[in-house]
Amino acid sequence: MWFTAPVRPDGARFLPHWMFAPMTKVQMRFRLQKPLDDTLLSRVSDTYCIYGIQRIQVDPSLDGLTVEYDATRLRPAEVESALASAGLPVEVIAG
Repeated sequence: MWFTAPVRPDGARFLPHWMFAPMTKVQMRFRLQKPLDDTLLSRVSDTYCIYGIQRIQVDPSLDGLTVEYDATRLRPAEVESALASAGLPVEVIAG
């Protein structure tokens, strides 16, 4: 479905204010409960399609993830659940 911008009375098109709603970016850290391998790395890349997840960074030590997400769209429990549903064995690192 394509979005067609509304037309003002003078005939000019404009974008409504809701298209520019601000994002609240939040980062959460997770510890992988088993070593990162090709299968898990593939699952990490699959999580980019989850609505609201902006970025996932693998820790240099390969034993953790940092997930940046839009807090206006997801809650922390939903991020953790989405990772678990994707088959990533993670636990939240408090902090």
